[in-house]
Amino acid sequence: MSEKLWSPSEEQLKIANMTKFMRFLKEKRNLDFSSYNELYDWSVSNRADFWESLWEFYDVIHSKSYDTVLENGEDMLGSVWFSGAELNFAENLLRYRDEHLALVFQGEPEDRPVETLTYNELYDQVAKLAKSLREFGLKPNDRVGAFLPNMNETVVAMLAGASLGAIWSSCSPDFGFQGVMDRFGQIEPRILFTADGYFYNGRKFDSLERVKQIVKEIPSIEKVVVVPYINPEPDISKIPNSVLYKEFLAKEDGLEINFEQLPFDHPVYILYSSGTTGVPKCMVHGAGGTLLQHFKELGLHSDLKREDKIFYFTTCGWMMWNWLVSALAVGATVLLFDGSPFVPGPERLFKFTDEQGMTVFGTSAKYIAAVENSGLKPREQFDLSALRAMLSTGSPLTVENFKFVYSHIKEDLLLGSISGGSDIVSCFALGNPVWPVHAGELQCRGLGMDVDVFDDSGKALKGEKGELVCKSSFPSQPIYFWNDPDKSKYKAAYFETYPNVWHHGDYAELTEHDGMIIYGRSDATLNPMGVRIGTAEIYRQVEVMEEIEDSLVVCQSWEDDLRVILFIKLNPGVEFGEEMIKKIKTTIRTNCTPRHVPAKIIPIDDIPYTISGKKVEIAVRKIIEGQEVLNRDALKNPEALELYADLKELKECFYKW
Repeated sequence: MSEKLWSPSEEQLKIANMTKFMRFLKEKRNLDFSSYNELYDWSVSNRADFWESLWEFYDVIHSKSYDTVLENGEDMLGSVWFSGAELNFAENLLRYRDEHLALVFQGEPEDRPVETLTYNELYDQVAKLAKSLREFGLKPNDRVGAFLPNMNETVVAMLAGASLGAIWSSCSPDFGFQGVMDRFGQIEPRILFTADGYFYNGRKFDSLERVKQIVKEIPSIEKVVVVPYINPEPDISKIPNSVLYKEFLAKEDGLEINFEQLPFDHPVYILYSSGTTGVPKCMVHGAGGTLLQHFKELGLHSDLKREDKIFYFTTCGWMMWNWLVSALAVGATVLLFDGSPFVPGPERLFKFTDEQGMTVFGTSAKYIAAVENSGLKPREQFDLSALRAMLSTGSPLTVENFKFVYSHIKEDLLLGSISGGSDIVSCFALGNPVWPVHAGELQCRGLGMDVDVFDDSGKALKGEKGELVCKSSFPSQPIYFWNDPDKSKYKAAYFETYPNVWHHGDYAELTEHDGMIIYGRSDATLNPMGVRIGTAEIYRQVEVMEEIEDSLVVCQSWEDDLRVILFIKLNPGVEFGEEMIKKIKTTIRTNCTPRHVPAKIIPIDDIPYTISGKKVEIAVRKIIEGQEVLNRDALKNPEALELYADLKELKECFYKW
């Protein structure tokens, strides 16, 4: 049984939004729940009642109410939510107009001043840009492309576009030309927002040369709006139909926004699959479903209130940006950071936490592991008294990562490991302010999400590893895929394994106390001798070793079977040899099983990651199997793949020791 690391105090339970929601259900619907599990069971058994209650609890701003909450609810692909309702996504995020801080932006250069916008200032900025976009001719369903850092202007541009019913889609500026083309080339935006460049790891990077190429190759782009960032007065003369952001912005003060009232499932975002195994899928998300899901996850599961200051280390090319920005709907302060989290050193984001009085710190498992490996002990250097929650996603958070957070960041802290994806612009399993934290586990399944774990035959499992599924429809499913009129791509992505059941592609386990453990992606699962092994099981053993900075594990076809290959990136000054091989194998054998022990352990200079920070096991397996890897622009460090080609060690038999 996993170790319990944190439980909410009586006071924390009393003031939690989740508790308030339970009281609301008792008052409004005469429902009395004694535990989260009882609430969860009701929410998935009575989905229409649950989502309607959430609509009421968070007082969704709308101009026309719904006729029915759920139609055709038994059909995962054919369900219709809140038919007849009309609303505007941006209006719900701009419901507050006061002097409370809405946005705080810190760029990488330490000498660059922090930029802030109050809720009043944010509304005014959105109103000015919305007026300019309307005069440009932007209308509902037009696409707005963004090639921007994670800065205040990005949020303003998204809200302005959404106020008119346009569809927002963003790539972070570290995407290469082909990566942008693979995305924006499919959706054909009418207008492109960009910065002149960005900062990363102590360097300036120009974006305008790529923008010039992008505009040349995507004829749908009629206007390019450039935000000066690395230069106060960038030269945009070579970019057709371009204008500086401040020149494009309307000059009048005191403008009111005319929020277009649109159906519940009107598209608001286009997000993308990683694109490491083919051209990215373009997943279109509806305004109402996204809004309700984010109200639930930020308000109830993250316990977000007006007085909170929430941060997520993300770029605009990852769904966590979309998730973070929705915190405006509950009136919290959204903290934005763009650049390297390790410049000038690993303390950078904890200094930001201290300076801003951050209450919710969101990041990736990789970042937490990197902080641990750096030797930093944040609680000894910074005032983290305001911090009450830390969220992690992107890859599984190990037991050791959990213990590091509680030992060296903060003891009284909700550590919420969360998991979902761009596919649902939200989570299947996540944090819970009224539930204990157990080492290595995601606290709970999300309310209204009928999540389970299946074996290959579709039988539900508990305490055993299997496929993560969702058995019933939910409002934040994609409303469709772009250029997929018969929904064939949509069906192939999620519904071919189990009929009418969402198959997410994660290898998972539902624990005895209804937490979840994620073992990695199903398509990256190791299968030596037909036994399924999650990659996270091996990473957990290897990446706590002081000699090892990072690792990657794949299977290689070998003698009519598969064998496990472990690549390790060593810390500086560490030598690789038989003693290290023996130590790694002994550790894995002792803490896992003999089947987990790699057939080969190979030192490597770099581990490839997607731009959103996920290891790319599948691409490495393709390389070592002699297959071509397309769409390398989806990778943060595509040059790393070359290190895995034609390795002599992979042509040899097993190590003997």
